[in-house]
Amino acid sequence: MSSDIKYYTPEGLQKMRDELQQLVMVERPSISRQIAEARDKGDLSENAEYAAAKEAQSMLELKISKLQDTISNARLIDEKKLDYSKVLIFSTVKLKNTSNGALVTYTLVPENEANIKIGKLSVSSPIAKGLLGKILGDKVEITVPAGVIAFEIIEISRQNG
Repeated sequence: MSSDIKYYTPEGLQKMRDELQQLVMVERPSISRQIAEARDKGDLSENAEYAAAKEAQSMLELKISKLQDTISNARLIDEKKLDYSKVLIFSTVKLKNTSNGALVTYTLVPENEANIKIGKLSVSSPIAKGLLGKILGDKVEITVPAGVIAFEIIEISRQNG
């Protein structure tokens, strides 16, 4: 398929491998059984159950193929080799909103590991893009859907402390 290389933590890559294992070892045999059962019911041209099972099988095989492609192009990031004097992927950044003084903390992670509710921000998000490469004390203005927000970087640390 594609050769779109993306970076992952060991945990993120393992999560994808576990999902692939589930799809191949559990869901694929289950759909095969559904197709066999529907086929045993007779005339396939008027068998909606058979058509639905074949459609589900097509969707599953596409999902498996995409996941295999993603895993084959995945690269692990060695966090020990990252320079934490500036904002990079896996940096935890404490920011001060210069207009209202509010403090926020984000950890920049690969897209598939983003979860804003727990402060994990995708590196491809507007805020992360505006922070990447910046250093402690830098003031940045970041354009977000709601407008422009001015931040000051007040702390940069590793993801896990």
